[in-house]
Amino acid sequence: MSANERMAGNEQRAEAESGIDVAECQRRIGYVFRDPTLLIAALTHASGAQHRLASNERLEFLGDAILGFLVCERLYRTFPDSLEGDLTRIKSVAVSRETCSRISEQLELIDFLIVGKGLSTPTRAVPSSVLSDLFESLVAAIYLDGGMEAVRPLVERMLVPEIEKVVSGEMGSNHKSLLQQWAQRDFGITPTYEVLEELGPDHSKSFHVSAQIGGRRYSPAWGRNKKEAEQRAASNALGELRSETRGSGGS
Repeated sequence: MSANERMAGNEQRAEAESGIDVAECQRRIGYVFRDPTLLIAALTHASGAQHRLASNERLEFLGDAILGFLVCERLYRTFPDSLEGDLTRIKSVAVSRETCSRISEQLELIDFLIVGKGLSTPTRAVPSSVLSDLFESLVAAIYLDGGMEAVRPLVERMLVPEIEKVVSGEMGSNHKSLLQQWAQRDFGITPTYEVLEELGPDHSKSFHVSAQIGGRRYSPAWGRNKKEAEQRAASNALGELRSETRGSGGS
């Protein structure tokens, strides 16, 4: 029997035992499992499992760590000029429960979720926390089935757009607005932004921008446009101001 025939046989057995359309689920996530029982485990909420060890809780624990690592690695390589605090803020939004829940909705994983009667409704509505755990469990299942390079494409496909939204200020904290509030409250003035350097051709410029409050210039940041660079520069300034506040014992 060939490897493909064995995989097809495993898939058919998993479908028969779970009632899940394994082939369609794999098509949506873009990965074919060698061991479909891992996929079934990832899709099984505690309410639908014979016992808790047969649910996706342990996979969710592992998937959270794998997801965090892959996003941290991506941020480290993509933003070499960002401070640790800036990277942490981007990561906290990019891998938040809200984001993971939204990704499960985008992939329509709820169609395959195995739950007990307590969570089953005519509309299939389930708590967002369950959908968040579902995506993290899926990440772990793919990792266990094929390793880190197997799960990386799914994570990058679904989370790189989320990272870009955070960086461009479309979601998460609006760092410029927060910095303006801070500056006006503590210093009575409005921050300004200075372009220190521009690199690249006109159609693909990068900007190096610094935020200033009064006569003080804060750590600059690069961005793919002025708006992005100003948001990141504001984030750097906020990080420095917060560090100083903690160091002086302020609130």
